[in-house]
Amino acid sequence: MSDNSHFVPNVEFTPQMKETHTILIPAMMPFHFELISRILNQNGYKTEVLATNHSGIVEQGLRSVHNDTCYPALLVIGQFLDALQSGKYDTDKVALMITQTGGGCRASNYISLLRKALRKHDLGHIPVISLNFQGLDKQSGFSVNRELLLKMFYSVLYGDLLMWVYNQCVPYELGKDRSLTVANKWIHRLGDMDKKQLFRLKDNCYAILDDFGNVLRDTSQRKPRVGIVGEIYVKYAPLGNNELEKILIEHGVEVVNTGLLDFCLYNIYNGIYDRKIYGGSLLKNLGARLVLKYAIGKQRKMITAIRRHKGFRPPTDFRKVIKMGYGYLDHAVKMGEGWLLTAEMAELLHSGVSNIVAAQPFGCLPNHIVAKGMARKIKENFPHANIAAIDYDPGASRVNQENRLKLMLAVARRQQGTVQSVSYATKHKENVNAVSKIQS
Repeated sequence: MSDNSHFVPNVEFTPQMKETHTILIPAMMPFHFELISRILNQNGYKTEVLATNHSGIVEQGLRSVHNDTCYPALLVIGQFLDALQSGKYDTDKVALMITQTGGGCRASNYISLLRKALRKHDLGHIPVISLNFQGLDKQSGFSVNRELLLKMFYSVLYGDLLMWVYNQCVPYELGKDRSLTVANKWIHRLGDMDKKQLFRLKDNCYAILDDFGNVLRDTSQRKPRVGIVGEIYVKYAPLGNNELEKILIEHGVEVVNTGLLDFCLYNIYNGIYDRKIYGGSLLKNLGARLVLKYAIGKQRKMITAIRRHKGFRPPTDFRKVIKMGYGYLDHAVKMGEGWLLTAEMAELLHSGVSNIVAAQPFGCLPNHIVAKGMARKIKENFPHANIAAIDYDPGASRVNQENRLKLMLAVARRQQGTVQSVSYATKHKENVNAVSKIQS
């Protein structure tokens, strides 16, 4: 019989704690998470995004979880514990929030690992909130109603827009941090808007684009563009990728990073696709299709605003990203970032971004398969593809990572201006047409 004498039940976030507790959120995407935090605060919660980034976080994570644990989990747990032990917070009046996808990836176990680490450090009384849409680990004191869900969706949409145009501005700006000032201005403005103002997507998009368009830039010489794909945390979080975007910008690069909304839509689409294989509730399937259609419709409105503004290059809408993956992987491949990662690489290459960094946690098998494992196939279709797979883990040398990036950038500069020789749409015309028939 197992010994349960040391078992401590999970502490629930109760309705009363909404008034007394500060919810700490680990940083992943600076613009998105800060905006989501402000939206939650507007709805009566007290939240704070942790922006700490130092070597002690890794060391804290290594002390608190097994070193074979997924690197993002180690960092998130380390960041939480570093904050709790900093003396800045009253540990009797704090809660932690973490997302759960509910998929087969180890990410779904982060919340259990976090609770175990808290108990190890005598902090088991701190409630942990799971932010998910799978009905996992419900908390009576934290709930997402329809209005708050819509606000969070718009936060992701606006976060994508801010990130997209910021990345196109910052390499060319005349004057330090002018683009960042505009981004922060809009995070505060959007976060303070009421529902009616926040949902004015077209007006807000044009106003944001006008503000970024007024940033003085020197675009007389185009810089090499480098796309970033990979495991979602390491792809976006400066803590997870050793400030990859900052390093690339310092080396004279225009960063191209796909939006968070694509990952959200990918998860919805996977549920729809699963029904084709395994069956399931028709009602839930129809509901998921309606949500997908609504979200893509809003994404297209944002893309249309960027295209009409003409000052910036628009991203690709998710329907087209879906098609880009055909000819590589079946959409049943969905562990981790699954088929989306490969589709994103193909989409970047198709749109003229021939340089790609695939950022992966060391030992993340699903993402190695769909990134490194598909690189050869992708290069067959795009001979000028310049793909650098970079592993991140506690033992990885930052110097080695930067040297690999420099090698990739040296190739990028030699190839700059080269016309891509293969058209994805032509190469895979039959597959794309087949997908169109399925989608219709």
